[in-house]
Amino acid sequence: MSQVSQLVLACEKQLGSCQLALDLDLPMHGVVGLFGLSGAGKTSVINLIAGLVKPDSGRIEFNQKVFVDRQQRRWLPPEQRRIGYVFQDARLFPHYTVQKNLVYGHKTTADSEQKIAKVVQLLGIEALLQRYPNELSGGEKQRVAIGRSLLSEPELLLMDEPLASLDEPRKQELMPYLKALSQQFKLPIILVSHNLNEVLQLVDYLVLMADGKVLQHGPLEQVWNSEPMRPWLGEREQSVLLKAKVAKVADNHGMLPLALDNEASEPALCLWSSGHQLPAEQEVLVKIRAGDVALSRVRPTATSMRNVLPVTLIEFEEQDQQVEWRLAVGQQQIKARITSWAQQEMQLRPGEQVFALIKAINLIGVAK
Repeated sequence: MSQVSQLVLACEKQLGSCQLALDLDLPMHGVVGLFGLSGAGKTSVINLIAGLVKPDSGRIEFNQKVFVDRQQRRWLPPEQRRIGYVFQDARLFPHYTVQKNLVYGHKTTADSEQKIAKVVQLLGIEALLQRYPNELSGGEKQRVAIGRSLLSEPELLLMDEPLASLDEPRKQELMPYLKALSQQFKLPIILVSHNLNEVLQLVDYLVLMADGKVLQHGPLEQVWNSEPMRPWLGEREQSVLLKAKVAKVADNHGMLPLALDNEASEPALCLWSSGHQLPAEQEVLVKIRAGDVALSRVRPTATSMRNVLPVTLIEFEEQDQQVEWRLAVGQQQIKARITSWAQQEMQLRPGEQVFALIKAINLIGVAK
């Protein structure tokens, strides 16, 4: 399974009353997420890539291999594209055991046993090999379906909402396996999702879609923090993603110090997180909700709150008896939501330096 560099999508497709229009050059490493509401065109995009649907015009090119070029009348059949596809439902053969489902479509080679063993171990399905699909849970079926796709030795894996049909416990069961796929197999993945938690946990590069159009695309934190993403987050989940690095400090009191200023020791801008153990210098991604940030003109001297950072006020927006401020923290930004009453009383102005009191941070995971 070779690592590839890019996917070019420059095409259009009429989908009923929706016109799908794409002009993307995507870096294909890690997991690329297609995110948006139902009807945004996400599944149609991966169907175009897989060759299940033909574009009306334009071209699709993957790692310098032309899949389709309508102007040049070039078309590569789906079976020649070396693409794996995992659907919402597992689509296993009911009369085959897990073992036979796994190797369906796998071309036997000298190292087949090692390849199969690696997939079986990664997905934790050793105990399932002699069972039939009707004896499996939803999460187990999806793991087998993923294994079957991997053993077809694709150069690209497409996943169409693989967790959508699962209840929450089964989703949590499958999530670690999905996280490991791209890194273990050096395989680029395109994941369709309309679930914010899935995006946060799995995606490296995000494409935000609505009504067949791309609203924004880029690294996860860049798109998450962008203006087009605001309506998807909702009032309570307005937040930003920050990159931080585990710092090395003299005494961490059993907590994880996260430097925002990229300094390796005694950082001036440092967040503290509990319940995690990671090595120094490890880059991580942190989510901070606007509703979890308060503002003070003076640094509090007697408080249980550990995360108090000097910030610079950038600009604010009034929202129904509330005011949302954008704040500069070193080279990055966070948001704070305060009441209009507090704003009126404090008379905060852009350019002023104050202190952000952060009630809670969410360590999303290791930055990739």
